[in-house]
Amino acid sequence: KCIITIELGTNAVRVFAFDLNGNVIGSQRGYYPTFHTQPDHSEQDPDQMFITMLYALKNLLNEHIHPKKYKVASICFSASMHSVLAVDKNGNPLGNAITWSDNRAKKEAEKLKTSALGKTIYTATGTPLHPMSPLMKIAWIKNNDKERFRQTNKFLSIKSYIIKQLTDEYIIDYSIASATGLLNIHKIKWDADALKFAGITPAMLPDLVPVFTPLGKLKKAYQSSLGLSADTKIIVGSSDGCMAILGDGVKGEGKATITIEDSGAVRVMGDKVLKDDKQRFFNYLLTEGCYVSGGPTNNGGIIFEWFSKQFGDFKNPFDIEYSMQELIAEASKVPAGSEGLLFLPYLLGERAPIWNANAKGAYFGLNIKHERKHFIRATIEGILYEIYSIGKTLEENRGIKRLSINGSFANIPFCTQMIADIFNKPVQLRQNFHSVSYGAFLVAATEMGIYKNLDEAAKTVVLPDEYLPEKQNHNSYMKYFKIFESLSTKLAPEFEEIANLQ
Repeated sequence: KCIITIELGTNAVRVFAFDLNGNVIGSQRGYYPTFHTQPDHSEQDPDQMFITMLYALKNLLNEHIHPKKYKVASICFSASMHSVLAVDKNGNPLGNAITWSDNRAKKEAEKLKTSALGKTIYTATGTPLHPMSPLMKIAWIKNNDKERFRQTNKFLSIKSYIIKQLTDEYIIDYSIASATGLLNIHKIKWDADALKFAGITPAMLPDLVPVFTPLGKLKKAYQSSLGLSADTKIIVGSSDGCMAILGDGVKGEGKATITIEDSGAVRVMGDKVLKDDKQRFFNYLLTEGCYVSGGPTNNGGIIFEWFSKQFGDFKNPFDIEYSMQELIAEASKVPAGSEGLLFLPYLLGERAPIWNANAKGAYFGLNIKHERKHFIRATIEGILYEIYSIGKTLEENRGIKRLSINGSFANIPFCTQMIADIFNKPVQLRQNFHSVSYGAFLVAATEMGIYKNLDEAAKTVVLPDEYLPEKQNHNSYMKYFKIFESLSTKLAPEFEEIANLQ
């Protein structure tokens, strides 16, 4: 038997097959585009994503599963958070899905954040009041796209839409739901104040289910085309962020995980909500009594996609891992601190810790001696300074002694060492780097009874590789980080001005 995991990422779907011991049998990947048709707009075609997912899944089955006579016991999903897709009474999309990086709802977010109602909603839902939040996106549709709002039967996440296509069920798991800004994470039900602000009812949202929930059977058409039996379980799964921290085995005091894919985040897991009067952190519900808390950045590996397309000579600028290898060859020739060149990575605005949708990118300290290699290293350092600023803020509320890392940066020793140096902490990582998919495997394996619960599953995770910080590099980075942090604050008025001009 085997378990298949499907990760619906920002720009790609990743499909993995694991045996019941957690060993990778095979994998496939498929890409889909993101459309930026207007400033602050970020959308994807849900049907294109579905077809890409089916193609990757079918290739995996035909290349690695059916020839080896594996029986697929279950398929478990994970997905990026904060997407919104409006569908009509027949389940047909009313336009594209709005992604996490979409900033069109800035006015709605700013208005709510400064109100007493905003504080009440943040306390109840654990989701910062920012344009990323589906709460804000739905409010924007209500205020600015009245015809679409009128025709909407339900608002879905992209994962809910994909699962609806496969099983004909409208469902959403606790973790994806708790990232919408619409779920009361303490009562585990849709929040009345948030619903009223969005102008919707619970009937316009999918049914809430725990992450372990096996759904209805795969539609017969897909059983036939994919060669899967009727008893193949479809497990709803969780969000990519929750799966990543689970896949790294990060549960307990003093542990945190860093994820850097297209976006990035620093997360901790515990049995209590992380309270913050400044509304800087998210609190997402993995299971009842288990919370994933932390802060996200908009600007991770997606910055390298942008950089490679604009300034690189690469065979495939959409392959982040390939592009990173080429960039590192040049960046490694420059000392820590990029000889005084700093980069503010806010190409997509920013979430934690500054929560400024109007923040913009900038290179600072440029002089005539700087070459392309300096820009590459400064770009990497800028992304990691922002990650560090999230971790630094998180440490004010939750002590962190050890870090793990997953995502595209984990595949590059140079970047992992930089993280250890900047944070001045040991960094551990998995050998296959695919923590999100492994987290989904652990959820499916727990549902099957291989593990008693997620605590037991997390304890089986082994992170054999470790990077230790180099003090001299840390001291150098901190001199530049001080300037980076100052620029992020002092340029706030200029961010607003240039955003209005753009």
